Amino acid sequence: MNHMSESAKKSARHYAIGTRNPNLPFYPAVRAGDFLFVSGQVPKDADSNMIDGTIEVETVATLKTIERVIAEEGATLSDVVRITTYLQDTRDFGRYNRAFQQAIGDAVMARTTVEAKAVINTKIEMDAIVYKPIEDDRR
Repeated sequence: MNHMSESAKKSARHYAIGTRNPNLPFYPAVRAGDFLFVSGQVPKDADSNMIDGTIEVETVATLKTIERVIAEEGATLSDVVRITTYLQDTRDFGRYNRAFQQAIGDAVMARTTVEAKAVINTKIEMDAIVYKPIEDDRR
C-alpha cells in the first residue's frame, strides 16, 4: 500500500491509491473493498509527461498509465473488468479500437467508448474498474 495522509485512508478496505495532483480534487484511483476505481487517465510516460502522438500511440500509452496506477495494488490489465474511453474525435474509433484490442490481449472486460469534447490537450482519456480482491491479511 502506498503512503498517504490519514484523510486519504478511510479504512483498510477503502483508501486512495497514488499521489493526488494538488491542483485536482481526486486521486488516481481508490480502493473500495475488492474493487479499484481508476480516475480518468491520459497518455503519460512513467515520469508523468504527456505523450502526444497518433490515436494508436495515445491509446497504448493511456493503457500503460492505467497499468502503472493499478500495479500499486498488484493488479494488471487482466484484472480490469470495465473501461470507459473518452475520445476527442469519434473518427479515430477504428484505429483506437484496433490498438486497444492489441494492447489488452486476452483480457476479458466490458467497455464503453464515447466522444467527449472535454478531452483537452489529448486525443483520449480512460477510466477503469478493476476487480482485485484484498489479500486475506488486509481484510
